[in-house]
Amino acid sequence: MYHHSSHASHPAAGSAAGVLDPVPADSRDAIHFQRCTWCATAMFHRLLCPVCQGSELRTERSEGVGTVRHSTVVHRNTPAARNVSLIEMAEGFVVRGRVMGPPVGIHSGDRVRLSTAQDPVRGEPVFQLLDEPYRGAWT
Repeated sequence: MYHHSSHASHPAAGSAAGVLDPVPADSRDAIHFQRCTWCATAMFHRLLCPVCQGSELRTERSEGVGTVRHSTVVHRNTPAARNVSLIEMAEGFVVRGRVMGPPVGIHSGDRVRLSTAQDPVRGEPVFQLLDEPYRGAWT
């Protein structure tokens, strides 16, 4: 359980504790990630670097382009089937999100671009396909 005391100091921008702060309203169109100042590993919403365990993380803004590494179709707790995908961003971190389009049409290797950083219902990033799929074009 997290307890906020009015006597506690606020973390500096880019500090590890800052990943739990709400996203500013003007940056809802971007994904912000952390980069370790010691080993340069990129990560998403971590308090410590998973490689060197360093706590000196700086916040950076992603360009919003990535590749689907895994996608699955989910049928529970939703009125219609939806996809849940793991997206490897160009900067080297992985984020869980949703790719717009028919859930069965999203595949590993598809290139995507951030559409919105926060789905209004689920609070996860939403992506759109960058290239039209060519599957079935040769049949």
